[in-house]
Amino acid sequence: MTVEIINPATGQVTYRHELMDAAAIEQRLQAAAEAFPRWAERSLQDRGAILKQIAGQLRARRDDLQQAMTSEMGKLKAEALAEVEKCATTCEFYADHAADYLKPQLIDTEAQRSYVRYEPIGCVFAVMPWNFPIWQVFRFLAPAFMAGNVALLKHASNVPQCADLILAVCRDGGLPDGVFDVLHIDNDQAADVLRDARVKAVTLTGSERAGRSIASNAGSQLKKSVMELGGSDAFVVLDDADLDKAIAAAVKSRFDNSGQTCIAAKRFIVVEAVADEFTRRFVEAAGERQYGDPNERGTTLAPMARADLRDELHKQVQASVAKGARVLIGGEPIAGSHAGYPASVLDQVGPGMPAYDEELFGPVAAVIRVKDEAEALRVANDTRFGLGGSVWTRDPVRGESFAQRMECGAAFVNAIVKSDARLPFGGSKESGFGRELADHGIHEFMNIKTIYVA
Repeated sequence: MTVEIINPATGQVTYRHELMDAAAIEQRLQAAAEAFPRWAERSLQDRGAILKQIAGQLRARRDDLQQAMTSEMGKLKAEALAEVEKCATTCEFYADHAADYLKPQLIDTEAQRSYVRYEPIGCVFAVMPWNFPIWQVFRFLAPAFMAGNVALLKHASNVPQCADLILAVCRDGGLPDGVFDVLHIDNDQAADVLRDARVKAVTLTGSERAGRSIASNAGSQLKKSVMELGGSDAFVVLDDADLDKAIAAAVKSRFDNSGQTCIAAKRFIVVEAVADEFTRRFVEAAGERQYGDPNERGTTLAPMARADLRDELHKQVQASVAKGARVLIGGEPIAGSHAGYPASVLDQVGPGMPAYDEELFGPVAAVIRVKDEAEALRVANDTRFGLGGSVWTRDPVRGESFAQRMECGAAFVNAIVKSDARLPFGGSKESGFGRELADHGIHEFMNIKTIYVA
């Protein structure tokens, strides 16, 4: 089967590739199985040295990686270059810190010696998305490699060149054959790979629908899984917030990456005492985002990754307006573009609207007005999602108390929710389960083994 890749900025087919057949998949599964024991026996120092070489290759190939991201999913040039650098620093972070994360944990018992030992489990199958096509992969790869695991990647179908470049970077960085490979396969083939006995675990970043399917498959095989799914993060503005900082952060969090970010602020929950001023200034700032060629320096709003995603977002906007939401800016596809949607703000959003109940995965902000802090917390938690959230206030003690009561995997006070190699990342409720990054991320795909010596 031939897959065509369309540049979202131009609408032109820029690349074609073939899906793998059963023989090619089998070859990679067997290579991973054979590579695992050799890789697991390598010292942490050896694995760390290779990971640092991979970091160097990421920087050396930064322009190639940027071009692939921009042409395949429309990412702004500056954002793509920053993504590559984040991957490189994360590789270096795990190379430097894995030894501390993986050292045996001594436990005081009646035994002569008892401790917890961390051991790799084998081949981890990764199903990754298109919105951060380099970062999402290395967010899992760096700790997996340092843990001594091997990996197979099924990347999103619209970013095959990104997947192949990641493989090239790893090989050029000195990663042995079989430790990591790419599978250009469809969803049915992916289900078969997950059922293969040589695959020991799966990690997925993607939609709820994909998460339910993969997690169900993994559960039926009694295989460990980590699911990082959708989010509808609350951005709560209390009555004492510094509006200058809050508005600057709101625009960045909602419209960077054309709004196609799981942890982007999506529901702007604003206390009525400051709602009019916040909304007016937020709309003005959103209007400054300039749509255009993502390779051009002056462009500050990229196209969405695919035209069908743009069309689905617009349906959500139309359905919300039909139920009473007001469009303050934007709200219509950009005329003459293939996948362009403007920075948009909806006001008077409430329950029963897609803008309130669903994830808007694109450059549309939903403003929800509330009476006071108590109502703000209730609305922030009134969602089936639980990935991240932020609260804005001049009183950090008040903000921390609010953050502790938010039902999500990460709550930030006076800062945009972000992923950081030093901090665990993941969600609650229907945003998934398990954690990536920090020590929690490296432990997810390890056998946490008790040793007891009487």
